[in-house]
Amino acid sequence: MKEPDAIRALAALAQGTRLQAFRALVVAGPAGLNPTELAFHLDVPAPTLSFHLKELLHAGLVTQERDGRNLIYRAAFDEMNALMDFMTAHCCQGAACAVKGRKVKC
Repeated sequence: MKEPDAIRALAALAQGTRLQAFRALVVAGPAGLNPTELAFHLDVPAPTLSFHLKELLHAGLVTQERDGRNLIYRAAFDEMNALMDFMTAHCCQGAACAVKGRKVKC
């Protein structure tokens, strides 16, 4: 992942509803969720959710697939992992580190 992509992804996640939507899609896993289920889960109006899903889609953090008359949104796990790799690329000055609980041990 390149820096502009990381900035776009982090900017998309820097908003409460989008972060909640992304986390809900991560929990849903490969099955994903349709907008109606997601709007109900997050208790947000459909037009509001549509705007936020568009931002996540533009950032590459979610995918959208048509299933008949429904759209299914899924977390883009490859992109999420690439963002995590980008964020931790120089962890512990390049040495391997182990994360235990909430502490990082280099």
